[in-house]
Amino acid sequence: MIRNRATLAASSAHEVALDCIEAAIDAAAPDVATRSAVSREGETLTIGETTYDLDSYSDVVVVGGGKAAGGVTRALESILGDRLSGGHVVVKQAADTDTVRSSVGDHPLPSDRNVEATTDILETVDDADEDTLVLFVLTGGASALLSAPAGELTLEALQTTTDRLLSGGVAIEEINAVRKHLSDLKGGQIARRAAPATVAGLLLSDVVGNDRSTIGSGPSVPDETTYEDALAVFDRYDLTPPPAVRKHLEAGRDGKIPETPFPDDPAFDRVRNYLVGDNATALEAAAVVARDAGYDPLVLTSRLRGEAREVAKPLVAIAEEATSTGTPVEPPAVLLAGGETTVTVTGDGGQGGPNQEFVRSGALDHGGDAVIAAVDTDGEDGSSVVAGAIADATVIDDRERAREALLANDAGSYLSAVGATVETGPTGTNVNDVAVLVVPDSTE
Repeated sequence: MIRNRATLAASSAHEVALDCIEAAIDAAAPDVATRSAVSREGETLTIGETTYDLDSYSDVVVVGGGKAAGGVTRALESILGDRLSGGHVVVKQAADTDTVRSSVGDHPLPSDRNVEATTDILETVDDADEDTLVLFVLTGGASALLSAPAGELTLEALQTTTDRLLSGGVAIEEINAVRKHLSDLKGGQIARRAAPATVAGLLLSDVVGNDRSTIGSGPSVPDETTYEDALAVFDRYDLTPPPAVRKHLEAGRDGKIPETPFPDDPAFDRVRNYLVGDNATALEAAAVVARDAGYDPLVLTSRLRGEAREVAKPLVAIAEEATSTGTPVEPPAVLLAGGETTVTVTGDGGQGGPNQEFVRSGALDHGGDAVIAAVDTDGEDGSSVVAGAIADATVIDDRERAREALLANDAGSYLSAVGATVETGPTGTNVNDVAVLVVPDSTE
């Protein structure tokens, strides 16, 4: 899976970190996650603890989108066979689907082809009736891949808004609160359009804490945010939306545009949403690998968030404490954490992403011999073409230059130059970031 593994495996500790990364990504594979949650026996389809009588439906369709939507859809095609009528999903990489049409879209900014494919999906949902079972697939990346500008908004306005939010260090929950109110699909609106059909949402979470209304901006989940909340995001981060976006949000705040559906909306009477995989799934698999390698694993959290360069510091401090005192875990040990860190861009077009900044900051701050690794499970760290990085403190040969690179959001250039970036290519899944700190035995 890791294309440049031979270059990165500089020590046994590096090898363990790489093994943990591969296990984490494997465990989050969409087909594996889907088959753990969905099964069929005869005409009974089971999702989680709920059963659906396929004889009760004249049509069963799959719609949705996300980076892992292709894998989920292929698993559903295999499970449902000829009971599947069709459908349409939007993916980032070409997916070899059969009955369900798959369209390649763009991420992280929406594009014309995203809008075109989403329009077709909405038409499929609009045609659904009470005899239709809609399996709505939603995975990381769907907020951009499923794009349906609301009202008179243009695609350009959505692109500009998304770009400003992503580069402004805005938390994903707040970004999605805005997206929901600029869309004809997000924030529970797919449920509103599908009614009176039965809808089963299959969600692979890329959101810290697994808030289902935030995953993919919650098209099939009730929305408790408002137009007022969306406007407040721009004020809170001192960001300026395009004039058309502000006008639209203010119209919604003033009651001139209907709100997204709240939890008591009857649109959700025949809707259930199921979580089929998340960051914890990946961390648990990494822990098993660490234990098998003779290390004591400790999962610290699956809820990392905040500025990547700052989040790294307390984690390396824990590694140092483990080396010095044997708490909270006795070396040799592996510390595991996951979540979604952010980067506030202040530099002039540097290279890298949150995971590379995490590793760079951790190596710069670390006073021990731990190996620090962090990757985005989708294989793309921010807008870069690498998954993340792996390093120890020895990569810092010039501390002043290292600090300057970090401040310029150019951690990627330095890490690439020293051969520390992790290359996987697109993995087909997305359950946030995974950080691995391998703390060797101090007696070695």
